[in-house]
Order: sequence, then structure tokens, then C-alpha cells
Amino acid sequence: MTSAASAPPTPGTLASLKRIVAASLIGTTIEWYDFFLYGSAAALVFNKLFFPDSDPLVGTLLSFMTYAVGFAARPLGALVFGHYGDRLGRKRLLVLSLLLMGGATFAIGLLPTHATVGGAAPVLLTLLRLVQGFALGGEWGGAVLLVSEHGDARRRGFWASWPQTGAPAGQLLATGVLSLLTAVLSDDAFASWGWRIPFLLSGVLVVVGLWIRLSVDESPVFRAALARSEARRSAGSAEQPPLVAVLRHHWRDVLVAMGARMAENISYYVITAFVLVYATTSAGVSEQTALNAVLIGSAVHFAVIPGWGALSDRVGRRPVYLLGAAGIGLWMFPFFALADTGRFGYLVLAVTVGLVLHGAMYAPQAAFFAEMFATRMRYSGASVGAQFASVAAGAPAPLVATALLAGYDSPTPIALYVIAASVLTLVAVGVAKETRRRDLADDATATAPARGEDVPAR
Repeated sequence: MTSAASAPPTPGTLASLKRIVAASLIGTTIEWYDFFLYGSAAALVFNKLFFPDSDPLVGTLLSFMTYAVGFAARPLGALVFGHYGDRLGRKRLLVLSLLLMGGATFAIGLLPTHATVGGAAPVLLTLLRLVQGFALGGEWGGAVLLVSEHGDARRRGFWASWPQTGAPAGQLLATGVLSLLTAVLSDDAFASWGWRIPFLLSGVLVVVGLWIRLSVDESPVFRAALARSEARRSAGSAEQPPLVAVLRHHWRDVLVAMGARMAENISYYVITAFVLVYATTSAGVSEQTALNAVLIGSAVHFAVIPGWGALSDRVGRRPVYLLGAAGIGLWMFPFFALADTGRFGYLVLAVTVGLVLHGAMYAPQAAFFAEMFATRMRYSGASVGAQFASVAAGAPAPLVATALLAGYDSPTPIALYVIAASVLTLVAVGVAKETRRRDLADDATATAPARGEDVPAR
């Protein structure tokens, strides 16, 4: 029999699904806008405003260290939001994550700099970055699950990839606003007050996002699982906390998710954040040119993600993911060779191809991770697997890349760093089980197909 979760949607349910996708996409776009805005500002101005007594490259390193702090808070956000998201529902926690992220970003726009309050400035900046990371640690899992659990199994990869486009959309929005400001303002004006505008703009975006998120319904798959759980509790059967259940029944899946994230996460921040440093300091490219290259690459990235998600519905999550992991490793040496030319067209090509290959990993990731875990532990499992990996992957990536550049004055060690991450991801995804046809309405924890096989939709 075909469950409601796997049946093709009717026109009414399709319209509802589109509203859910829109709400998740707009919310994740705002959250990633806030998060990426910090990364771009860290590369361009925070080293001068909050760490002015340092050598320029050392100041950039310190700036990226506060950037990395946000990643350190993401696992804590994953644990807290995952626990309550599996207990209370996806919608409530997504509203909370948006409020926390937007509030912290708006406050950054009001911060005094080192010239005004001295050493307190980087401390306040770091605290607000922690709040950003905590909020984002809970955002991703809830957003992709809300879509995955509303959609049908036949096109889950496609629908679940739309919240993933929130990352390039947020990058596009953040980079676009910064690019516009650097184009119309003088360097002194931008450093004095112009950099605050994109952060303050977050307040307006959050109001819009809240209005949309409050209008969507809770996941029907979660409501059904919650009803079954309450029935078991009424019958006297105790239920394990979600995190305990994840570590007991799905620890292998958590490790696979963490390994799968390594190449995806590291390559993304090298291509979009570190490239701003590399292009301006080593390739002699202006800040405006580097921002525009990332802007164009992010637009293409946004466009290709749904296509990769749809392909994963046809051939499976693993083949598409493996293609992206192998491709990004092979692209690293051409990436830096093109950037070294200092020519805008070649820099655009380097960033764009890198992000297209990244999209082959990022697009199927939402459905892939959601399908690994049972409903009552899905928020915890997907969030823990994704966010704990970010501490070892995305958090230190710009920092490691900048340190390697400072130590070796060559992009070769950075390329090898990304290639090593690609190998790790190829191994993790290579030993994983294909999940393409799993029924998310099945709340069992022990069903696991043989490696490379699909589980039929129920």
C-alpha cells in the first residue's frame, strides 16, 4: 500500500506544499543572509574595525576566529532545537530561531567599534556571533524537515532542495547589498557607517519572515508520530529522549552525515568567504570585483540546486552526492589557477563551477539526512549530524585557509586541504545506504536496507 506521505499530491495538497516550501525558503534565506553577512564583513572590514592594532593578515585571522565562533555554537543549537523540535514540533522552533538570528544580526549593526570602546568591541561581537550560531544550529534541521515531511516521496529530493537554496539566496542577498554599498560609498564612508546598513536591514527581513512562518501548518508526519507517542505513554510505555534514541539507533547515520558534510562545508566557505581574502591579497583583485564574482556564482548556485535535487529523485541521493564530492576535489587546483590570473571572467568561472559542484552535494543533503532518521528523533538526528560536522569543517575553513596562505604563500596547501575533505566525504557517502524511497511516515528505528539498495515506499 502507498502511504499518504508517499502518494502523489492532490492539487490542494500541492498548493499547501508550495506554501510550506515558500515559508521555509524565505526563512532560511533570511537566516543565511544574517550568517553570511557576518562572513563577508569579517573578510572586508571587521579586521580594521574590531582588530585595528594587528597586521592586516593577522587582523583577518582574528576576524575569522570570531566568524568561527558562530560555528562552535551551532552544535549546541542543534541539541536544544533538535530536542524540543522532536518534542513540541518543527514550526515553533523555527519561529524562535528566526527571532534569535534576526535580533543578533540587528544588534551587530548597532555595535560600537574598537575605536569607541576598545577591547569590549570584539567581545560584544563574539557574543552576538554565538547567538547567531546557536540559532542557525536549530534552523537548518527544522526548515528541511518541515518540507520533507509535507512532501511526497517521489519528488522529496526536489522539494527538500528548495530550503537549501536559502543558502545561496542568503549569500546572494548579503553579497549583493555589500557590493552595492561598496560601489556607491567611498572606502571611508563604508568603513565609518555604511557597513552597518546590511545588518540593520535584517530587522525588516525578520518581520517579513515571521509573518510567513506563522502562517504555515505543523508537519502532518510529526503530528501523527506525536499522537502515536502519546498513546504509548498512556499505555505506560516510556519514551527515550530524542538524542538518546539517535545515539542508540542511528549513531552510524550520524557519522555518515558528519562525513558527508566535510567536503560540502569546507569547500563552500573556501569558495565564498576565503576567496574574498585570496583574491584581494594574492591575486590583486579589488574588493568590488571579488564580491561581484561571488554574487554571480551564488545566482547560478541558486538556480542549479533544485535540478540536482530532482536528479537525486531519479538516480538516488548517493550518486549525485558522490559526483559533487569528487568534482569539488578535482576542481581545486583549476580554481586557484583561474583566481591567480586576476581577471574577472576567470574568477567568475572559478567560483561558479565550484558552487555548481557544491550544489550536487548540498541539494540532495536535505532529503538524504531526513530519510536517515525516524520521525520522533529526526530533528535531533539530522541537526546533530549536520551541525557537529560544521565545527570541524566550515568553522575553521576560512581560518585554516588564511593560515596556510600566510605560512606557505601558496594556494597548493589549501587545495590539498579541500581534496582531503573530498576523500573523506567520498568514503562516508560510499558506505552509506541509499534512502531515496524511504517512507518518512514509518516511525520504526531499525529498518535498514542493504548498502546501495532502496527501501520501497510504503
